[in-house]
Amino acid sequence: MSDLTFEVGPGEIVALIGLNGAGKTTLMRLALGMLRPQQGTVRILDHVLDDVPADGWAQVGALIEVPLAYPELTVQQNLHIACLLHGCDPGRVENSMEAWELDPVADRRFRRLSLGNRQRVGLAAALQHDPRLIVLDEPSNALDPASVILLREQLTRRAGEGAAIVVSSHHLDEVSRIADRVLLMNAGRLIGQLDTTGADLERAFFERIRLDDTHREVVEEAR
Repeated sequence: MSDLTFEVGPGEIVALIGLNGAGKTTLMRLALGMLRPQQGTVRILDHVLDDVPADGWAQVGALIEVPLAYPELTVQQNLHIACLLHGCDPGRVENSMEAWELDPVADRRFRRLSLGNRQRVGLAAALQHDPRLIVLDEPSNALDPASVILLREQLTRRAGEGAAIVVSSHHLDEVSRIADRVLLMNAGRLIGQLDTTGADLERAFFERIRLDDTHREVVEEAR
């Protein structure tokens, strides 16, 4: 991966879009210290990655690829543990379940949930402690339309309260509704920003990818 310089400010929603394999998930793993960059610097909440204190990580909320949860514990128990790990008041769990409409499955074991309910549990766990930095990888995966709208409202509200939000998605139309900036990724690189005011976003997206692929082929042949 290369050419990956960007930052996300408080109250800003930045969307990363790209084809499967473009590097979106890898970039998010790098940003969260799950992978280590071979070169360059990652900063989290004004700290270099290696120097982020424990209380700094407690202000980060993330969901990467799949929700992390104990399969044999209930929804409520998993959210309670997630709350404790982030140092927040366990009393927030009740509000979180209500916000994500999880009360009907509160006592159900995580492993018995549908994919959509698992995703909502993961989102609830990532957001219930009011993080200052939110990093979500394909958060609308497996969500029904009502839950997608709920997610949109949650992220918009969190940004309005000052959270910095990075979200990856292949649902271009959805992220364009809420993102302040939409960054394009291709072949492990950031290749620019997409103008979301155009009439045909999908066509513009694929054309940018095609042009970048063509440019890379020319460069490689010239070497």
